[in-house]
Amino acid sequence: MIKFALPLAMLLASTSAMAAPAPKELAPAKPVPTNFVEFKVRDVARAKTFYGAIFGWSFDDYGPNYASFMSNGMGGGFAANAGAPTPGGPLMVFHVDHLADTLARAKAAGADIVKPIFSFPGGKRFEFRDPDGYLVAAWTQE
Repeated sequence: MIKFALPLAMLLASTSAMAAPAPKELAPAKPVPTNFVEFKVRDVARAKTFYGAIFGWSFDDYGPNYASFMSNGMGGGFAANAGAPTPGGPLMVFHVDHLADTLARAKAAGADIVKPIFSFPGGKRFEFRDPDGYLVAAWTQE
């Protein structure tokens, strides 16, 4: 029995050293710029009218329950069949060239202006609530 114990112990020691290489350190993730945002809405036509009036967006319709838009290179969409709207997530901030004009259009479209135009490092913005309860902002660079 002793004859077999030593070779067996040597075999086990050598295979355990080979079994699991040391874990590699993972490189940190490099996020790409946001390129699409999707809003769950109750009524796609109403969302198109509201955002089109404020930002001047045009839309591509994909049936009655979905429409997409482009805003300064970022795509987005309104989905009526994706469940109930869930306001309270991240604040979506869209760049505009003329902030005061955009604020006037937001008021005319019936937006609930939550924060009037204010300055922040790098620019100015205002925040409003859309008909589905989402908090959205428009900003311009100074």
